[in-house]
Amino acid sequence: MYLEKEKKAEIFEKFSFTKAAENTGSPESQIALFTHRISHLTEHLKQNKKDTSTRRGLLQLVGKRRKLLNYLQKKDITRYRSIIKELGIRK
Repeated sequence: MYLEKEKKAEIFEKFSFTKAAENTGSPESQIALFTHRISHLTEHLKQNKKDTSTRRGLLQLVGKRRKLLNYLQKKDITRYRSIIKELGIRK
């Protein structure tokens, strides 16, 4: 698989709001994980243009990430701005 336990733990440790690797449910860590998966699927779709099931999964991930970003924007705008800046996501 493309995402091993070590890579996931690294993502959660880097983007966790409480700076604890066990906090995998924080919006920041979930957004970072979704962003990593989205970039991987985007590269896959550049080579396999007719893979419609992957395209559908990619669009679902983008929607989930957008919902989490909207939630974070309503909840705490400073955390939202910091995660957008760190990940380089454009709105």
